[in-house]
Amino acid sequence: MPTTALIVGAGTGLSASIARLFAQEGFKVALAARQIDKLVQLSSEIGAVSFAADATKAEEVKQLFIDVEHKLGSPNVVIYNPSWRVRGPLIELNPEDVAKTWEVSAFGGFLVAQEAAKRMLPQGGGAIFFTGASASVKGYPQSAPFAMGKFALRGLAQSIARELAPQNIHVAHFVIDGAIRSLSRLDPADNPDSTLDPDAIAQTYLNILRQPRSAWTWEVELRPWVERF
Repeated sequence: MPTTALIVGAGTGLSASIARLFAQEGFKVALAARQIDKLVQLSSEIGAVSFAADATKAEEVKQLFIDVEHKLGSPNVVIYNPSWRVRGPLIELNPEDVAKTWEVSAFGGFLVAQEAAKRMLPQGGGAIFFTGASASVKGYPQSAPFAMGKFALRGLAQSIARELAPQNIHVAHFVIDGAIRSLSRLDPADNPDSTLDPDAIAQTYLNILRQPRSAWTWEVELRPWVERF
């Protein structure tokens, strides 16, 4: 039965599509981001509540969950969606930028999952979902930091899925293998559906959430029909 969904790393793209769909399905929706000014329109549209938090800061993540509990109730669905990317030749990469990429992509996922699990275990269940990318399974040239972060996030998801599934907490990792459609990235007229529709991705998140626990998915790959594997 729907209760509260917390989306960490909320913005105007995929997370907005997920938020709209979950709101339509009766969830109370909490949106978390470092800067919440960008969430005003979405929050008003779907009746969500926005919370300012940096997912890489342990104390801010703890306070986020306390605030969400206070205003909407303890979340039984938590979706980790933040991402940060720095590109460049290996020998030219700034170590501080690399560290930030890892912190946003993976360490924040650990902090959020930990706080979520602390609440879901006493409640007897819940769901923790992580948004991955092509880089979760493939390292591309001049993209080592992003691959490091996304590989780590995938490892986190796989490990805690095995730990928490027997305790009725569904952990799933979503490999988004391709470009996501947006107002600034439209499909060419001669190549329709060559990018991932964020609303279609959101529907998959909901489908995975509704799986019977006798046949849970821990990982799913999503790509447009023209994408090369």
